[in-house]
Amino acid sequence: MAAAKKDFYETLGVPEKASQEDIKKAYRKLAKQHHPDANPGDGAAAERFKEIGEAYSVLSDPAKRKQYDQMRKLGAFGFGRGGPERTARPGGGFQAEPGVSFEDLQGGFGSFSDLFSSLFDLGKKGSGPQRKREPARGQHVEYVVEVPFLTAARGGKLPIEVAITEDCATCGGDGAKPGTPLRTCKECGGSGTVSFGQGGFAVKRPCPACFGRGKLPETPCASCEGRGTVRQRRKIVINVQPGVETGSRVRLSGQGERGKGGGPAGDLIITFKAMPHRFFRREGLDIHVTVPINIVQATLGSKIRVSTIRGKKVVLRIPAGTQTGTKFRIRGQGIEKGDRTGDQYVEVRVEVPDRLSDEEQKAMEEFAEASGLKH
Repeated sequence: MAAAKKDFYETLGVPEKASQEDIKKAYRKLAKQHHPDANPGDGAAAERFKEIGEAYSVLSDPAKRKQYDQMRKLGAFGFGRGGPERTARPGGGFQAEPGVSFEDLQGGFGSFSDLFSSLFDLGKKGSGPQRKREPARGQHVEYVVEVPFLTAARGGKLPIEVAITEDCATCGGDGAKPGTPLRTCKECGGSGTVSFGQGGFAVKRPCPACFGRGKLPETPCASCEGRGTVRQRRKIVINVQPGVETGSRVRLSGQGERGKGGGPAGDLIITFKAMPHRFFRREGLDIHVTVPINIVQATLGSKIRVSTIRGKKVVLRIPAGTQTGTKFRIRGQGIEKGDRTGDQYVEVRVEVPDRLSDEEQKAMEEFAEASGLKH
């Protein structure tokens, strides 16, 4: 008998456009309400709890949710809207109605069997509670890291902290208080997976009661509350290359989440966000600054000292009669990246004093009279 068709959004009671946070809140509320421990002996609650876990496992993963939405729209679960009509094909797959090509139905991501494999993590099927689960690689972790302007320009080492899920050191990852036993999970019979039907398909998912371990602690570990994992702050020093820009990425192999069953750890993917500076501005490999000078320096000429990104000051000659907005180039004082080096551009801004002393006022009047200027 075919399993009943279920809509994951209806299962969690959320709309199709629900945010990830709304989905998480709905799952937590329903899981707490229907958890077997809160409803001992209630088979309906246990079944409902499994359905909730199955729905959340797909909708909480953006990639799987996207695939599920595509299949749902095409009607793969029997409740699509607006997609082409299809009939089941013997041996698996679908046959589109006339006028719709199978390539259109696939949507560019392979056969439905392939899509189901990626959506529901179908792997080698075993039988019984002693089935050995193959090691799985840990999740990749992505972080956006703010880099100070000068570090991004010159390069250097940047210490950061990232939150990583790791096995609980107290219980070793089994979720039990040290010295206390584990019992076989009643929900999955110790297999670590539960089966469910979706639109006529039977698939397996990690058991939501035991988190896929097949065992439950008699006395939960106080450090991880029985989950077997804890959230840790890990300190890492990143090597920032000179000339890093916003959007630049670096991949640290094996620095992500730990793998399950002895599998390799995932990677840590860092995306840089270069922060602005109060004085320096960047355009490619060139550095731009604006320096104020007074009216005497602009009129008679002067020498000024200008800071560079390397921490040194360069003497810049300002010719007599310099106008505000004039730009000067200091060669080789920009960003070094590979075999290229940018320049530093200095724009001067002539500042006129808003207040004058009596002596200064008299001098300006004498200057105006000598120049034939009226005021």
